[in-house]
Amino acid sequence: MFDWDDMRVFLAVARARKIAPAARALGLDPTTLTRRIGRLEKALGARLFDLSMGERLLSEQGLAMLAHAERVESASLAAMEEATGKSRMLSGQVRLSVAEGFGTWVLAPGLADFHARHAGIRLDLISASGFLNPSKREADMALMLARPQRGRLSARRLGDYRLHLYAADAYLEQRGEPASPAALLHHTLIGYVPDFIFSPELDYLNEVHAGLEAHLRATSINMQYRMIAESAGIGILPDFIGRRDPKLRPLLTDAVQITRSFWLVIHEDLRKLPRIEAVAQWLQERVAHMN
Repeated sequence: MFDWDDMRVFLAVARARKIAPAARALGLDPTTLTRRIGRLEKALGARLFDLSMGERLLSEQGLAMLAHAERVESASLAAMEEATGKSRMLSGQVRLSVAEGFGTWVLAPGLADFHARHAGIRLDLISASGFLNPSKREADMALMLARPQRGRLSARRLGDYRLHLYAADAYLEQRGEPASPAALLHHTLIGYVPDFIFSPELDYLNEVHAGLEAHLRATSINMQYRMIAESAGIGILPDFIGRRDPKLRPLLTDAVQITRSFWLVIHEDLRKLPRIEAVAQWLQERVAHMN
């Protein structure tokens, strides 16, 4: 048997991912907290955390334990709510891996609303070069451009978004507007660095016309947007970026229409946790108002 209070310690470390902040949250010293985690692991006969780059990440056994521990916590909080008449607040950390453009233009404007609704949830938005993988416990959730084919993951399509060619009025006044996709061969094109395209869904130019190559390239969609806005050339942008700038003009809208999808990916052991469900609901709302 184990001490049920050690479950509270386990949850604190699982959410903070580090010993020191978890100890501060519980009013314990780090040595005591570490000893209690060791005691719980010994009682269960399982390693609950893996140490990676200074963080305590849940092991497979730890992920399974997390679901049970949070159900116990939820039941305790519900009992307190019923006894005291005070409503409980969702809490904990959620690490969400998102593409830079979506995070900047769609999620960031809605974060004040999310925090007002769920002040107890600490939401980390990670826009690394590539998506972090929930199956490897690099993130709790990820918004990806394709459905993953392996891993103990729950995946659902949140919605589609469209992309078009865009150019600044100043560029078009100087170079003229292309009359067809083939005419783009004679224009300065802006796009991704091929060696650093982390998802094949970002390789757009071949869909527009064979042989097109970007002359000015960046790994960041925000950098590409700035280059296009500053009249450096023509590039492909999601409409949730391009349509927000009145200085940009969509080009060849009948001939070039690109559609991509956002997939919400969550580790199977986490998807029913209340804080994860709250973030998922908010993401669905943001996608619904994206275009």
